[in-house]
Amino acid sequence: MTAAARKVYFVSLGCPKNRVDSEVMLGAMGQAGHELVDQPDDAEVIVVNTCGFIDAAKEESIDTILEMAQYKEGGACKKLVVTGCLTQRYPDEVAREIPEIDHILGSADYADIAKVVEGAPARRGPRRLPVVEVSETPAYLYDHTAPRVITGPRFSVYVKIAEGCDRPCAFCIIPKLRGPQRSRTIDSVVAEVEELVAGGAREVNLVAQDLTRYGWDLDGRPTLAQLLRRLGRIDDLRWIRLHYTYPSAFTDELIDAIAEEPKVVKYVDVPLQHIDDRMLKMMRRGHSARITHELIERLRARIPDVVLRSTFIVGHPGETDDMFEALCRFIEEARLHHVGVFTYSKEPGTVSAMLPGRVPARVAAERQARLMELQRQVSRDRNQALIGRTIEVLVEGESDESELLLQGRWYGQAPEIDGSVYLADGTAQPGSLVTARVTDAADYDLAASLAVE
Repeated sequence: MTAAARKVYFVSLGCPKNRVDSEVMLGAMGQAGHELVDQPDDAEVIVVNTCGFIDAAKEESIDTILEMAQYKEGGACKKLVVTGCLTQRYPDEVAREIPEIDHILGSADYADIAKVVEGAPARRGPRRLPVVEVSETPAYLYDHTAPRVITGPRFSVYVKIAEGCDRPCAFCIIPKLRGPQRSRTIDSVVAEVEELVAGGAREVNLVAQDLTRYGWDLDGRPTLAQLLRRLGRIDDLRWIRLHYTYPSAFTDELIDAIAEEPKVVKYVDVPLQHIDDRMLKMMRRGHSARITHELIERLRARIPDVVLRSTFIVGHPGETDDMFEALCRFIEEARLHHVGVFTYSKEPGTVSAMLPGRVPARVAAERQARLMELQRQVSRDRNQALIGRTIEVLVEGESDESELLLQGRWYGQAPEIDGSVYLADGTAQPGSLVTARVTDAADYDLAASLAVE
């Protein structure tokens, strides 16, 4: 290390998009000569990249900051840096309530993280706050020239193709946390993916707050479909997966690209949030139940064996029993492969936070449990229908359940959220794609044999 280099312990919280930010920060610090350490006890500087999307995420972020602040008491740590969505949203409050923090950055103010880590701790005084550098409107977006350190398996990586969001959803604070939509160029994304594939990536998970509006803000308005066609030509890349598409912006061009490009897995993650038209209007989603039903029909008709994932919110202000029952019927009838259900989180500064018709927390929790039970049965039926079928599996390594089994995923399972395939009767290296025959199925996981005749 150079004289100005520091030993850094890094904590990353939140979603895959936040993980990408963390990996870019790690790359910048490594390029500057800073050393990443595995334990906070060994760190001179601790960096926490926070999430501030919903109450549970905010609580986790605050608890983590307070935990890391303890290492400044008599230990090697001399500086605590906090960045991300929580500090973007509440910079002054965090600075006032946690004075142990030395430097606060917003969600898009991390371009100079290496210099921030290198600098001296904030001077203390009875009324002096930490250094606060939070842009009112986030504007930074990394590109292919930014160094990056992959923190997960190198064979499956996330690539952020756009940042921010322009949609007016009533319940969502993301536009305020992340700023307006800003897309990377196709050339930049392709260059990054080529480098990741050269480093061992076989699966690339494209992420953005709204993939379907990718390119709308760029000259020439490139489309997601055009990006997929370019990525599909990269040698040794095997799977391209899409996360967070929007129902009303699905074009025929995009559906064709998913259907026709062999490297684009037939998996669509489309957060629907609700099905009742009145609730969708309250949520300011900009689409109707009819559009949802038509989209599902189009996807299934034109993309054979497409796997659909979605998320829903229950307990939003104004949600009546009848609205919730309509959502239950939809879950039973639509038979989506994967579903996540969240209880509404009141976020100050959003339209929903000002709406009447509050749903008690107990009722929202009961609705969440009921909806997930309905989906559990659907998911189990979907999985059991795969028994006897031969599938391609991306091997992730030795199983958590037994050293005699391997663990992986088929294309119908996204990393970390959709369950696993447990492989018997053979061996394979992590990152390899193997053929296996499904022998058994549970609610969310599959068992398969590598002994395929």
